[in-house]
Amino acid sequence: MNIVQSRYVFGEDFTLSRLLVDGEVIPECPYILEDKVREVVGLPIAAWKVGGETAIPVGTYKVVVDMSQRFKKLMMHLLNVPGFDGIRVHAGNTSHDTEGCLITGRFADGREGMVWGSRDARDVLFNMVFKALGDDEEVWWTVEGLPEGGRNHVG
Repeated sequence: MNIVQSRYVFGEDFTLSRLLVDGEVIPECPYILEDKVREVVGLPIAAWKVGGETAIPVGTYKVVVDMSQRFKKLMMHLLNVPGFDGIRVHAGNTSHDTEGCLITGRFADGREGMVWGSRDARDVLFNMVFKALGDDEEVWWTVEGLPEGGRNHVG
């Protein structure tokens, strides 16, 4: 299974993405909300990351379902994200709910940086990923998109 998160709104403190699973929009889970993209191409992560307030770097990451020590339940987990630990996919409504993680949404407001229907969206995506993994399929999550054509500014 290939999940592609394509960023398209770069807000002051949030980022909104469209989500495709194997090239298709899943109507129950078409959006991902995350923290602000601060990535600066060519600079080390330590130069631009703000702890708990930064979107993960563009790239492709393997997805597993494992037990979250923080949330005490099985959750989707992106592995080997450079400079980040414990990147989970979970429910929430604003970038204040993310701490670097990915928030699912059924509906989105790109001006306010909010998503709704997050729990239902998360459950639909989780069930798809859980089934794929149960069928011995690998699951990969690709994050695309930087503001200003691939350049961001420090700060």
